[in-house]
Amino acid sequence: MKAARWYKPKDIRVETVEEPVISQGKVKIKVQWTGICGSDLHEYAAGPIFIPVDQPHYLSKDIAPIIMGHEFSGEVVEVGEGVTKVKVGDAVVVEPILACGECAACKKGKYNICIHLGFHGLSGGGGGFSEYTMVDEKMVHKMPEGLSYEQGALVEPAAVALHSVRLSKIKAGDKAAVFGTGPIGLLVIEALRAAGASEIYAVELSEERAAKALELGASAVINPQNEDPIARIHELTNGGVDVAFEVTGIPVVLKQAIDSTTFEGETIIVSIWESEASIQPNNIVLAERTVKGIIAYRDIFPAVMELMKQGYFPADKLVTKRIGLDDVVTEGFETLMKEKNQIKILVNSQS
Repeated sequence: MKAARWYKPKDIRVETVEEPVISQGKVKIKVQWTGICGSDLHEYAAGPIFIPVDQPHYLSKDIAPIIMGHEFSGEVVEVGEGVTKVKVGDAVVVEPILACGECAACKKGKYNICIHLGFHGLSGGGGGFSEYTMVDEKMVHKMPEGLSYEQGALVEPAAVALHSVRLSKIKAGDKAAVFGTGPIGLLVIEALRAAGASEIYAVELSEERAAKALELGASAVINPQNEDPIARIHELTNGGVDVAFEVTGIPVVLKQAIDSTTFEGETIIVSIWESEASIQPNNIVLAERTVKGIIAYRDIFPAVMELMKQGYFPADKLVTKRIGLDDVVTEGFETLMKEKNQIKILVNSQS
């Protein structure tokens, strides 16, 4: 079968590899649509971050080159012995977390902060940028009637956004700011709407992404090249937002996000970082603010799909380009590196 494998930064190759063979407790999936994630882009531009290169991953036992792709939907084509959760023909999405089940976090049900955390499609195990993939039964979620495969490919990134909002202190009627409106930032806006935020301020450089933020429900968009986002947010909110979400991975933006909040405000760090960030602790201490990091999601895919049935996280507004697997580098990764007007690019593994 065809698959896109990561060898090193700026080196992803579409190659012919062995098709997975079903085994006990596993589900074999014919992949339909796979999204290119910001994490994928980080791995392409400046990795490895999650990709194992010096030694095999603790859980997947794989080492680069690995098949990429962790935001995907597909059709069940075969199930292994003992599988009861899904059957052949089911439309499914995959929750791609690899967790040990034995560490302290896992034992408390917080498998997304497992000490051996990995991701199917980043840490090995096969990924969605392939014609077929195989996963543990526990990673599979059946899609409800009415959701398309394209919509299914957005469940994973929408889960990141919803998890970040759920773990924040946001309450109905509160004010929020979202720094960075790439795909995850836009999904955070959607999740904030679902949570009942009364005002949502986006901070974004790209005109196209700013327009999309407004279309999805942002109260206003601030361009930091034209005005001071901290001063503007404090002016618009009469003192700062209750919660700010940092979704850029840019050091100066983290400071802006913290400073945009009111006293006792909270900043949620959603992004994955390529470098260190410097902050002034007094900006946190003197206003009794808090800063919290989140990673991925847990126990949330069914809730995401229910919200999708209600019209949240719409694929028709978020997907800006659809390509085939052969074009994943030139029309996918390279396009995202160069064209900031792109939101979500989906890859069809069967074309």
